[in-house]
Amino acid sequence: MRHIEVVEVGPRDGLQNEKTVLRPQIRAELCERLVSAGVRRIEAASFVNEELVPQMAGAEDVFSSLVREPGVLYCGLVLNERGYERALGAGVDEVRYALPVTESFARRNQNTTVEEALDLALHLVERARLDGVRVSVTLSVAFGCPFEGSVPQEKVVELAREVAAAGPDELVLADTIGVAAPAQVRALIGEVLDLCPVVGCHFHNTRNTGYANALAAVEAGVSVLDSSIGGVGGCPFAPGATGNIATEDLAYLLERMGYETGLDLERLISCAGWLSVHLGRELPGQLYRAGAFVRAAG
Repeated sequence: MRHIEVVEVGPRDGLQNEKTVLRPQIRAELCERLVSAGVRRIEAASFVNEELVPQMAGAEDVFSSLVREPGVLYCGLVLNERGYERALGAGVDEVRYALPVTESFARRNQNTTVEEALDLALHLVERARLDGVRVSVTLSVAFGCPFEGSVPQEKVVELAREVAAAGPDELVLADTIGVAAPAQVRALIGEVLDLCPVVGCHFHNTRNTGYANALAAVEAGVSVLDSSIGGVGGCPFAPGATGNIATEDLAYLLERMGYETGLDLERLISCAGWLSVHLGRELPGQLYRAGAFVRAAG
């Protein structure tokens, strides 16, 4: 049975667009609940400007509040070198850097240019190697940009090639605003799969294609998928970018298709319900409301 690694991004990407701001200790508890459900790699926090993204304030406090479990990688998102240094000081096991592939998104999301962001990506990969931490690079808006529209596939492939040459542990293709369709996913993966030892994907379900895209990615050879508990998420700097694919829904789909994830569906469902209470609203995910399907005996 083929194993698909599900990387939980709920405590970071999931919460960064929520109106309700959760305290660092609650976010740390969310991480612990997810780990108890079988998650083995988790984006615990984002080391960004707290004035611009108040939902991510207290990233260091999240990490200091964690009860760490052996065998679990606790990751932190960074957008610049200052964020990298904060993440390293907090004790992350893995740095995840987001590289925007269009000029407009680079300017809006990170106040930089694509060229500058690429240079920083290469520099952070080198630093991470020297500092002994894992490093993952995500190509943001790889399937479409909220400001520039369609993104030429060859542009994404060229950036992927340059990043992969630096030797990151992983390269992730992100559909940041949820515009991709399975044929586009298969085509892009076919071009980049051999560039890096590990290629992952990050999908949003904004236009109800996220799960179809996830399955297409796996069938095309991807072994790592990002997801967010309850389907929460979005980008504060990308208009209309709603929630990620839900971890529990993704796990259900993959396991029903014969893949192995190592995740406990019932505990994921319980975690989504717990998060719904803390956020004070119903979450986009389906499974935590419907429940897992159990075949009748006999």
